[in-house]
Parts: sequence; structure tokens; C-alpha cells
Amino acid sequence: MPIFDTVLYMMQFADKTTLGQSAILGIMPGAHINQDQFNWLGTIFYLFFLAFEYPQNLALQYFPVGKWMSINIFVWAVALLCHAAASSFGGLFACRAFLGICEGAITPGFMIVTSMFYTRQEQSQRTGYWFLMNGTAIIVLGLVAYGTLHIKTGSFMPWQWLMIITGIITLVVSVLFWFFFPDSPATAYFLTPEERVIAVERIKVNQAGVENKHWKKDQFIECLTDPKTWLFFFIAAISNVTNSLSNQRQIIVAGFGFNALQTTLLGCVDGAVEIIVIFCTVTSATYWKNGRAYSGSLAYCVAILGSILVNVLPSSTKVGLLFCYWISITQIAPFVVMLAWVGAVTAGHTKRVTTNAVVMIGYAVGNAAGPQYWKKRYQPRNHIPWAILSACWFVSMVLLLVTRLYLARENAKREKEGHDSTYDDVYISSDANGEKAVKVDKAFLDLTDIQNRDFRYVL
Repeated sequence: MPIFDTVLYMMQFADKTTLGQSAILGIMPGAHINQDQFNWLGTIFYLFFLAFEYPQNLALQYFPVGKWMSINIFVWAVALLCHAAASSFGGLFACRAFLGICEGAITPGFMIVTSMFYTRQEQSQRTGYWFLMNGTAIIVLGLVAYGTLHIKTGSFMPWQWLMIITGIITLVVSVLFWFFFPDSPATAYFLTPEERVIAVERIKVNQAGVENKHWKKDQFIECLTDPKTWLFFFIAAISNVTNSLSNQRQIIVAGFGFNALQTTLLGCVDGAVEIIVIFCTVTSATYWKNGRAYSGSLAYCVAILGSILVNVLPSSTKVGLLFCYWISITQIAPFVVMLAWVGAVTAGHTKRVTTNAVVMIGYAVGNAAGPQYWKKRYQPRNHIPWAILSACWFVSMVLLLVTRLYLARENAKREKEGHDSTYDDVYISSDANGEKAVKVDKAFLDLTDIQNRDFRYVL
């Protein structure tokens, strides 16, 4: 499983950021769009992501996770290939809309599968591994884009070649994913029957069950009335207002005074920096006892420093501006930690699916708003956009720490309550008379983190 989820996440991020890479490969004159329309293409993606996020999460509960994700990847690949044929804002609008719809199944699907295969202690690092592929994708995409600048095919422009190449690779990945990605530990083809039992038993410590195909209204309502759901929502929304850097990064670096070839190659360094900061932050969050919020906050402090320096350094120091921009990339790491944290502190399958949907809706809201403040009149230094980035990262850091405080207080309250014996003796019946037959461990009763008072929130 590890090779498939990391490869898919790499391609998913590469495909999503082809728009930003295309900014200096000629997409604006080639597709006859201006800067404002280019920004709207980033927003459109997330508006459709937002509209289809909860339906996608419901589908992930009712259908096999791997198979549903595979279908979405296939449609995603076709939409990406269609970019190359678009010659207007309307054509690109339609392509980006389908990408946004399909994106809604990818990250939530990974969150569900990760929580089914890994213990809460392992989830931060595991989530970090597939986010490391974002950095790998940037490096690969930068090299491919650099190669397309040297393709001379008349009217077929470099940005169109980029869409074709990445689209074909994604199409192949969708087929492989259908056949090889597991839906749950109970059906994983690469495990023997004995290993499947062990895989299920080892996540008993999560007190969150494995998978349940029945939608439960009480868990849905509990999710919407749980304060931590909305803390995570606002962290996702506010922190991802700044994710517009993904589409704007080539324009930003070009604005520092670098030409198209230099900007394309320097973009590969973005990926290397992202790999380093995500690895360091998730490793810190994993091994620093109760340190998830602290690791994320530290990364935000570094990002804020970078954004402030980009705003105050003189335009003549283009190398200094470039390094400060790279420092600001650390802002991606806290969101990775938060995503793993959501799965680790949420139990009950319907509640987990609903919480994932709420968090990803916040993610979509932030990303939809993000492109709109990168106005042409702010270029090349973009002082106002960088000030907005600094403010959003500060607020996100505060919300991370508030979430930790809330969960710590909830743990302290449960410690005072003592052991909860409500679900200690639960049996399933083996016949129509309802006689007690098999005792069911509390960990597999699909209880929520609020119903199960023995559940402790990781910090």
C-alpha cells in the first residue's frame, strides 16, 4: 500500500499545481486569459471541491474506498488532458471544475484509510509521508516544465505539453490504483488471513473501530456539535487562504527578477524545501510527547519570519528575497500535522467521515478565497498579499494552541470520571432468540470519542 498512496498523492498535487507551473509556460496568452481570470481558475477548482465535498465523503462511506478513489482519479486524468485543448477561459473553467469535483475524494479517502491501517501514534508520520510527495511533485513538475520549454512544435505550447504528460501519467496511476489499492485491512490483498487479523487487532488502541458502512444520524449530529470540529474547520480555512502560493509561486519568483528558465529550475528547490520542513515537523510531532500543536506552531513562526522579510527587504536583493520566500514555505507543515491530528482524535466511522468533510470544506473555503488577493496591481513585490499571509499564519498558530488546550482539559475531565463500564459487556446474538454468543471488544463497537469515555485525546 505505501507505494501506491505516495505515488497517487504525488500525481494529485502535481496535477493540481500544473496551473501555477503553466503561468510562465504561456497559458495566459495561449488560452487568451488575463491575470484576474487566471486567479479565478484557482478559485473555481475549490468552489467545485467545496460543493461536492460532503457527497464525496458520503460516497467514501457507502462504496469501497479504493475503488471510489480510482474512479475519481480516472476522471481527474481525463479532465487534465482536456486542458491542452482549451483555448478560452470557458474551456479551462470546465476542466478545473471537474478537477475540483474529483479532488474531494482524494485527501478524505487517504485520511480514512490511514486511520484504518495505523495507530494514532503512527498517523502523524504516515500523513507526513504522503505530503512529502507534494515536494517531490514540485521537483518532478519543475523538471518536466523545464523540458517542455525546449520542445518546439509550432502552435502547441509548452503548457499544453505539460498537461498532456501529467495527464497520461495520472491515467496510468488510476488503473493501477483500481487493482492494487486496498479498501480496508480486512480486504488487503497483500496480507494473509492471519496478518489481516493482526492488522485489525493492532489498531484496537485507537478505540475507533475499522469501518462501518451504515450512516448514523447520532454521530453526524455529534460531529456538528463538537467544539473541536469547528476548531479544526477554522484552522483549515484560515491556514489555506495562504495555499494560493502554490499557483502564484512562479509569478512571485519571476517578480524578484529571474527569467522563465531560471524560475522554472528554481521551482524545484521549492519542492526540496517542502520535503525537508514537512519531514522535520511531522517527525517532531511524532516523537515530541504531546507536541503536535507545538511542532505546528514552531513551523508557523518560521513562516511568519520569512513573509515579513519578503515584505521589508529591498527589491535589489533578489537572492535574499528568494531565500526568504523559501523560508515561508514552512507554512505547509502545520496543516499536515493537523490533518493527522483530526483522525487521531475522532472516533466513530460516520463521525470521522463527517469531520473529514467539515475540515475539507474549510480547506476549500480557504483555498477558494486565496487567489483573489493576488492582484496585478500588487506586483511585483505583492506587499499586501504577503501581509495577509503573515496574519493568517499567526491566527492559525493561535487556533492550534487553543485546540490543544481544549483537548487537554477534556482529558483531565475524563481522568476524574474514572473507568466507564457502560460498554464493557456487549454481545452479538448468534440466533433469532437473541441469546448471548460473542462478546465484542469496546474498541470495535463504532463508538465515538464522546460516547467512549475511556477515549483519550492525543495532544
